[in-house]
This record gives sequence, C-alpha cells and structure tokens, in this order.
Amino acid sequence: MSAARLAPKREIFGWAMFDFANQGYTLLIITVIFGDLFTRVIVGDAPDYRLGNLLWSLALAASYLLVVVANPLCGAIMDYTASRKRFLFASYLLTVVATALLYLVEPGWITLAVVLLVISNFAYAIGEGFIASFLPDLGPRRALGWISGLGWGLGYIGGLLAAAFALLFLGEVSLENYDTIRWVGPFAAVFFLLAAIPTFFWLRERGEPRPMPTGQNLLQLGLGRLLTTWRESARFQDLRWLLLSVFFAMAGVYIIIAFAFIYGAQVIGWDENVRVLMFITVQITATIGALGFGWLQSRIGTRTTYLLTLGLWLLAILAIWQTQGLTALLASWLGVSWEAQYVFLVAGVLAGASLGSSQSAGRALVGVLTPAGKQAEFFGLWGMASKLAAVFGMFGLGLIQWGIGLADAILFCLLLFGLAMLCVLPLDERRGEAVAESWRD
Repeated sequence: MSAARLAPKREIFGWAMFDFANQGYTLLIITVIFGDLFTRVIVGDAPDYRLGNLLWSLALAASYLLVVVANPLCGAIMDYTASRKRFLFASYLLTVVATALLYLVEPGWITLAVVLLVISNFAYAIGEGFIASFLPDLGPRRALGWISGLGWGLGYIGGLLAAAFALLFLGEVSLENYDTIRWVGPFAAVFFLLAAIPTFFWLRERGEPRPMPTGQNLLQLGLGRLLTTWRESARFQDLRWLLLSVFFAMAGVYIIIAFAFIYGAQVIGWDENVRVLMFITVQITATIGALGFGWLQSRIGTRTTYLLTLGLWLLAILAIWQTQGLTALLASWLGVSWEAQYVFLVAGVLAGASLGSSQSAGRALVGVLTPAGKQAEFFGLWGMASKLAAVFGMFGLGLIQWGIGLADAILFCLLLFGLAMLCVLPLDERRGEAVAESWRD
C-alpha cells in the first residue's frame, strides 16, 4: 500500500532540501562552470574543442555506467535491510569529498580531472536514486506530483543561489582567472555539505530490516531480489513502458545539462553577461515549470502531464538549433536587430520550463507505479534507466559532434524526445497504480 496520508511537513521539507543541496553540484560542476572550464582550459584544444567535448562526454558516460550497474542492486539491498538513509549518507559524503578535490586540478592535468569527475558524478548521480526512493513514503499516490515538483522547484532555487554566488565571486572561465575559478569545486562541495543537513535530521527510514537468508551475503540477496522482480515484470508492463520512455527522455536531458552552456560558448559565442543571464533565466523558468506542472499533475494526471513536458522539449530543441535562423527571421520580418546570443535566451526559457517539469513528472510517475516494499528497488531501476540513458546520450552526442560539429549534433535530442513520447503512449496510469496497490512482497 502507498502512504495513506501526507508525511509531516518538516519531513517533506527535509526530503526536498536534498534536491536544494545537490542542484549546486549539477549547475556548478556539470552545467555552468566546470564543464566549460574542462573543455576550454583544462583540455583547451581550440578552436573547436572537439577533443575536450569528447573527453567530457566519455567521463560523464563512465560515471553514469557505474550507476547503471550499482543502482538497482543497491536498491534491492536497501529495501530488504531498511538502510536507504545510510546508503544516501555514504553517497553524499563521497560527492562532497571528490568535488572538493577538483581544486587540485591544473590546466593540462586531464587524467586527474577525469578521475575526480567520474567519482564525484557517480556519487551524486546514485544519490539521486537513493533520495527519490523516499518519495512514495511521503504521501498518497495522487500527492506525489506536487511533492516531487516541490523538490525540483526548491532544487532550482538552491542551484540559483549557489551558482549566482559562484558567478559573482569566482568570475569568468578563463586561463587568466584560473586561480580563482578553480575554487568552484570546494564551493560546490561545501554548499552540498551544509544544505543537505536537514535531510538527515528529518527524513525517516521506514520499514524494518529483515534477517539475512541462511547462506547468502548482501550481493546474493540483491541479485536474488532483482531476479524475482524480473520474473514478475510482466505484471509491471506500464512501468516497463515508462522506463523505456525515461531512457530516451533522460538521454536528451543529460545532453542539455552537460552541453547547453558549452553550446552557448562554442556555437553561439555569447558574452559573459549573457551567460549569467541565461543561467538566471533557466533557473527561474525551471522552478516555475517544476512547481506549475507539479500542481497540474493532480488535476490532469501524471502521464498526461509528462507527455506535455516532452512536447515542450521538442519546441526547446528546435529553438536551440535554429537560434541563428530565428535571429535572421526577426531581422527580416520585424526589422529587429537582436544578436543571436539574446535570441538564444528564448530557447533558454523553453528549455528551463521543460527541464524542471519533465524530470519531476517522470519521478512522480515512477512513484505512482511503485508497490510498497520495493521503493528503493524500483527507483533503482529508474536510476538505472536514467543513467544508462546518460551513457547513451553522452556517447551519442560526443561521437556525432566529433563528426559534424556541435551546432547540428543537437538535433540528436529531437529524435530522443520524440521516441520518449511514443514509448509512453501505451502506458495506462490507472492500471499501473492498481497493480502497485495489489502487489504483496
């Protein structure tokens, strides 16, 4: 059975604060600063940075591949041993330490940068699955949309605060400013360390640990539970369609997260003030998207809301790809002489609204389809699908841009979000919810 009533407000807030805390890592390390620093300064293969972009893709793909292997297995173990909070705490500490150590990287120290990036991003990414597994405990299935939206919305507010402070005090990404900008690692680590403290004070570990079966260790136990779920997977056909859709959607999302600001620097050629303005625009619209679509889910259903967010992504990708064309169109039709970098902000509005809403809706829909006693395992499968998607997306875009350049390679995302929409069409939300309610472990 799902939770019959809402958890205490303090616990819901504590859960959402982990989203608030970890968005600092996403934005400072993956999206806004360190990704640009890695490709243009640490690797620095000007003028087109194709090697830097490829190595960035491969490093992220490697970290996500580790999550693909570990997340479902950890989830099965956590459910049986009632140890979700301990696993979450371990991932949190590893993220903090590895991120702080990025300070040690010097320009040209590519191997050290890649190793620390893989470790920190693995710990951060697997922690996403661990914290998400607590979502079904926080309220009835119909309330999971707005609770998930609250987490994502609060997360983007946290990211806005962290990155705004970093952009204000750390300055531009350049070799000349390297001694200052290298502090982005320790700053992101301390922000995560402090902001996630309420999570570990207020979030409850529900469930009772069960004794280990005779003659089994934790690895055998986890593999056995996964095998049982696989044998019963025909009953969870709606979850299977969702995970396939999540695979394609999150491949596109991870590409945008990892390459949007690199795209702005390399393809659009934006100024520093526009980079900051884009960051603010995306954070605000992502917050509005997460909260607004989270509210909408309880009115029109989570599946329908999820489909709407995927449609919004298609518009965002077209706007990114056609920024130069839109600029010329505005000049020809309306006589508006805007620079392409300012027209690119329109794409940022669409991408921001899509970013917060699609991830929130997808996470909530997993919660709707998850039976009691298998929260960590099913969210582990969600994490596996998401991170396997990231591996596919990073490899795919990395190789495509190696061949044709980043400007046109972004069209790969259009295909991904289109496939995500097709895969979710057979999903029946009510049928999947009924199966989850009737499941007995």
